[in-house]
Amino acid sequence: MDRETIAFYSDQASDYAEFVGDSAHSAELTRFIQALTPGATALDFGCGHGWAAAGMRDAGFEVTAIDASAGFVAEAKARYGIDVDVMTFDRFEAEAAFDGLWVSFSLLHDPRAALPGHLTRLRRAARPNALLYLGLKEGEGEQRDTHGRLYTYFGEDELRNALAKTGWGEIDLTRVMLKGMAGGDEPCLHIFARAI
Repeated sequence: MDRETIAFYSDQASDYAEFVGDSAHSAELTRFIQALTPGATALDFGCGHGWAAAGMRDAGFEVTAIDASAGFVAEAKARYGIDVDVMTFDRFEAEAAFDGLWVSFSLLHDPRAALPGHLTRLRRAARPNALLYLGLKEGEGEQRDTHGRLYTYFGEDELRNALAKTGWGEIDLTRVMLKGMAGGDEPCLHIFARAI
């Protein structure tokens, strides 16, 4: 994962947590939780300050959370009592361990070339018919925002093809406009898929 992006989140974790709050994309998290059963195993892949992991835990799930930012790890512990493994996505290894995989606006901070490997690792970590939620920004190319964070933008066809090639089906994609920390509304994608 991009070092400059990790450094920003480590330094600005508290400010970012205040900006996002504890209900970002709450409709998507509610859908994710309702699709699983109490006692399910869930992964929060790039958990940030831990709001979604806390919601899944409170719904009765057994949650594993990872993030590359030490600042976010500290925020998740302080705000929600969530223990987070400090880890970049490329070091994640699990096999058939999760019923649900929550990946909310985290993979967009890696270069485009890394996406197939991440989706493959997530599929390997998924149990049969596991549910994947994936949040990304829509568009083309890669660039840094005014905070120095790397952003990679994706198109619908590109994502559908990448998901299908890495073992994900039943793809349900919706578009929304979301306000980012850098200011302004941006087109974003909410994607749900199933392990096949």
